[in-house]
Amino acid sequence: MILDKFKLDGKIAFVTGSSTGLGQAMAVGLAEAGADVVCHASKTGGARETVEKIAALGRKSAEVAGDLSDKTVPAKLVDEIVEKFGRIDILINNAGTIRRAPAVDFSEEDWEFVLEVNLSGVFRLSQAAARKMIENGGGKIVNIASLLSFQGGITVPAYTASKSGVAGLTKALANEWAKHNINVNAIAPGYFATNNTAALRADETRNRQILERIPAGHWGKPEELAGAVVFLSSAASDYLQGHILAVDGGWLGR
Repeated sequence: MILDKFKLDGKIAFVTGSSTGLGQAMAVGLAEAGADVVCHASKTGGARETVEKIAALGRKSAEVAGDLSDKTVPAKLVDEIVEKFGRIDILINNAGTIRRAPAVDFSEEDWEFVLEVNLSGVFRLSQAAARKMIENGGGKIVNIASLLSFQGGITVPAYTASKSGVAGLTKALANEWAKHNINVNAIAPGYFATNNTAALRADETRNRQILERIPAGHWGKPEELAGAVVFLSSAASDYLQGHILAVDGGWLGR
């Protein structure tokens, strides 16, 4: 039955940046589909609410914490998860950061920090997880890209570069790891109603401009990303490799 392919019963998922917003919604969605979910936060206690939501669904959950700009953290997190849960079947690379400034004024410090978290951190986590997945016969890696994987944006040169890099990295890793039964794909979220976009939504002019560009006519709700992440984490997407799935209410098609 086709619906059975979407079930994640018995799977161990790891979602980075899952304290609030899209990360939390994806973590809860994976749990609703049957997975046990490890939730990441940059600081201990940050993902407590998400862990509690997952536990309330009757699924196992735990928190791991670490600064993904630290080169040593990704491998340590994966080892911690495997020690606690025995393996890792699904990795959702959601954690990210953004710094804004005109390109002529953009600091070297901000450039390096954004690239470390958004791109290098994604590679290091994927590499560490893939080593475990290869031992276990396969797995699913879902990277969170952006509309700026396709567009340039303004005053966010490091973020745009990092998310364009995530799109390319997704394809490169898919090419190498498909033979190991590891699917590597990405989601490019559009404009969603989260804490990160509160200022945009509060700005009457910008809010109107954004809504006029979205064919669906509304800001995305975090839970509207859950279906895409469950699909890319499940057997239903076994023949999908290196794809960047835009979940944007039609923004890119406008």
